[in-house]
Amino acid sequence: MGRRILNDALRTIVNAERRGKATANLKPISTVMTSFLKIMKDRGYIKDFQVFDPHRVGRITVELQGRINDCRALTYRQDLKAMDIEEYRLRMLPTQQWGYVVITTPNGVLDHEEAIKQNVGGQVLGYFH
Repeated sequence: MGRRILNDALRTIVNAERRGKATANLKPISTVMTSFLKIMKDRGYIKDFQVFDPHRVGRITVELQGRINDCRALTYRQDLKAMDIEEYRLRMLPTQQWGYVVITTPNGVLDHEEAIKQNVGGQVLGYFH
């Protein structure tokens, strides 16, 4: 159920970007979604996001920047070892210069660069470029 919520939210962001909107509203929310958005913000793909009423259904307002071409969450379970992350990235992302694969690890939700630095594997949540 959680990955479906994340996938719907990421598709909402991509659709808002393609329509040229400045913001996107996401409902319902999850902690994994906020971690994913934090990585997108740290890498400069979105300006900012705000969480409203997180104790109930809640919503997130995302300020878009116009840099996202595609953003998807994997609805199936994909386990990766630390040594296979680079190979997976080359297979999934269109170029080597930009884009990130987001992985949930024992150290938290990380992008592929941080996971390689910390030498940890985990499950693939999704990717954005």
